[in-house]
Amino acid sequence: MSAQDEQMREAAQSAAALVEPGMRVGLGTGRTVAWLLRALAARHLTDLRCVATSPETEQAAAGLGIPVEPFDGLDRLDIAIDGADQVTDGRWAIKGGHGAHLREKIVATAADRFVVIVSADKLVARLRPPVPLELERFGLAATLRELKSARLRTGALATPDRGVLADYVGVVEDEPGAIASWLDSVPGVVGHGLFGPELVGDVIVGRGPALQR
Repeated sequence: MSAQDEQMREAAQSAAALVEPGMRVGLGTGRTVAWLLRALAARHLTDLRCVATSPETEQAAAGLGIPVEPFDGLDRLDIAIDGADQVTDGRWAIKGGHGAHLREKIVATAADRFVVIVSADKLVARLRPPVPLELERFGLAATLRELKSARLRTGALATPDRGVLADYVGVVEDEPGAIASWLDSVPGVVGHGLFGPELVGDVIVGRGPALQR
């Protein structure tokens, strides 16, 4: 097992220990979450109600015996756990390398506690591009023109909700809050991968919690 995998495994186990029987749990997407699913399955918790942020997570959870239901019968979650591509000590994060950032943000917002789990290499002093985007197909060329510093992912891959995947490649590091607000205001941008400290409650890095609110 690589050092990165070991750190992801340990971060996932620490996060899994926060889940209690009967909780409503949001499950993220990606390599670190794959370790989380294994850790949760090993605990054999009862009466969990889980929602997944991607078909891949849903399938992996089901294969491990973790119950997953559609996210239309719950209006809140006790906890959501997910990985990140980058995270700062100020709890700004970039997510969406796997293209599920819109669902991930919906789930994070619905949770009383949102926990980010990462290996140490994901810690950065300042965020840097790219920032994943989900774009509406209608008027796509016009949206890209408005964004200026954005590019479609190879083959214009679709998100879980059939949006178009792209990346914002302009400057991010100086004012992530301003960039997030601007992206929110651009018609045609369905979602973006900038997660602010108002969402990110805890960050668990490798061998234990690094930052806590």
